[in-house]
Amino acid sequence: MAERHVPSSAPGPGTADAQARYVRPCVTELRLSAFAGHRRARFPLGAVTLFVGASGSGKSSALRAYEALARLGGGASLGEVFADPLACVPQGARPDAQRRRGFRIGCTADGPGGPVRLDVAVQAEPELRIVGERLSAAGVVLLETALRDPGRRTVQAAWHTGGSAPVTRAPLPDDRLGTALLPLRVAGKTDGQRQVLAAAEQMVVALRSVFACDPQPDWMGAPVPTGSGRLLGGCDNLADVLWRTREECARRHAQLVAALSAGSGGPVVDLRAEPLPDGTVRALLHRADGSRTELARLGYGELRYIALALVLLTGPGVLDVDPAGEVPAAMQTLTLLADGLDRGLDARQRAELLRLAVRMAERGHIRCVGAVGDGHGAARTEGVTVVHLGP
Repeated sequence: MAERHVPSSAPGPGTADAQARYVRPCVTELRLSAFAGHRRARFPLGAVTLFVGASGSGKSSALRAYEALARLGGGASLGEVFADPLACVPQGARPDAQRRRGFRIGCTADGPGGPVRLDVAVQAEPELRIVGERLSAAGVVLLETALRDPGRRTVQAAWHTGGSAPVTRAPLPDDRLGTALLPLRVAGKTDGQRQVLAAAEQMVVALRSVFACDPQPDWMGAPVPTGSGRLLGGCDNLADVLWRTREECARRHAQLVAALSAGSGGPVVDLRAEPLPDGTVRALLHRADGSRTELARLGYGELRYIALALVLLTGPGVLDVDPAGEVPAAMQTLTLLADGLDRGLDARQRAELLRLAVRMAERGHIRCVGAVGDGHGAARTEGVTVVHLGP
């Protein structure tokens, strides 16, 4: 089980302040009933949450489960999400009489409709498939699926109707999250059906706006061709993004420069992308003494700091994510998912990045879930939820 550090200023789940925080749907709890090294684990997720623990304590697997749920919520198939499903099966789990083994993950998404729970059971062998799913809210099971016939590539689904018939039954594919398919299957004619649709939408919106980011400094400094201007998860197209964003939002760019100056070895006055004769663009750091430094000449930690600060100061329109297009951007919250959030950063950069994450999260448009090796500074930072893993 996880120990939770909650800052003294954090609102409790029943307070008016907490309800105000959840106007935009967001994931507030991650459950790993049986996943990799986790059993019966429940992890609270605040606006800024850090998983802390020694190597092998399960930090990365917790974030991997969160990302998997996010991708399933976006409509991806099991095969796309779990390239190595057996690695997700708890160690020591024995197959049943039919040689079946699997794992169970879930989450809670809070929002305008209150807390909504999603729990998913996945069979990893002999075939990868969803064998059970439950969506519930306020003590009512809104969707439940079960594998009735192993010979068919479907599960039997039953969702709440609330009309003359209490539930509607129909088959759903066994390689997709049923919750994400409900808007295509539920008519919304009864109060019960509308309750199902509202809960499914809240869960899907909370899951879809996730940006898994792991900056790769070895590639970030190289000139790149201009393209979509949408930042990739490895941040290797950073120069292309800066080429676009510096002119689009001067205020955000000024905030980025201020953050870089606070976490850099000397004052920074600008970060620009300039075109090269071959049609590519490169990024340059402009310092207060008038010197310009190519990003390729910066250190590993400084490059990661630049990339993560850029992510925290931008949004879905710039990041390579697929948010729910039918929901206004003002009603969505982007979640930065960063394994090794503090990798390569010095103490000053870690502190500045954490303060930036808290400041941006207070505005309600971005949340941050990361894994760090050292959580001492995080535990002393107001506005941060620290989840301790390990002995």
